[in-house]
Amino acid sequence: RFSCRRLGGGLVQPGGSLRLSCEVSSFTLDGSAIGWFRQAPAKEREGVSCISNEGDSFWYADSVKGRFTISRDNVKNKVYLQMNSLKPEDTAVYYCAATEDGDYLETLTAVAGDQANGMKYWGKGTLVTVSS
Repeated sequence: RFSCRRLGGGLVQPGGSLRLSCEVSSFTLDGSAIGWFRQAPAKEREGVSCISNEGDSFWYADSVKGRFTISRDNVKNKVYLQMNSLKPEDTAVYYCAATEDGDYLETLTAVAGDQANGMKYWGKGTLVTVSS
């Protein structure tokens, strides 16, 4: 139901930018709130950002605030994560995900609380490597 694509190379130098795209193909998930998680090697999956069904509410982890921007195009059924000023500590596999009901408050609770088990639908994940 989800696919997660990386627009641009997966290896980027510190200070560089990448844009991730989450494509939602299921009719029942159209307009669902979407969350982004990431998992670095040997670390737990952590919430990065989330966006409401209509794209008018969003949340960011402190570690990415001011550098990452989440957006969505409901006509194209896509959610994007623009990542700027990337740091080596941003290196991780990035996933988009949704709760069973696509509710924004449920999504926010799961993402802000690093509760990956609160999400039901997951994208495949894409590796982002920030290194010089």
